[in-house]
Amino acid sequence: MTKWWRIWAKSLGEKVGATDKQADSVAVIRTVWWLTHMATCLFIILNAIANHGWGLIGL
Repeated sequence: MTKWWRIWAKSLGEKVGATDKQADSVAVIRTVWWLTHMATCLFIILNAIANHGWGLIGL
């Protein structure tokens, strides 16, 4: 799990913080922000499909 956490944290951006604990806290905040962003995008897409139909995206 630690290996995957480090890879994920690095994918979010550069390491911030003087200690690993601080860097992990920043990575958690960035992860929550990323999940919120992805959920928002999903809801925007679903709303567009619901209001305009599948033709909007070419299906």
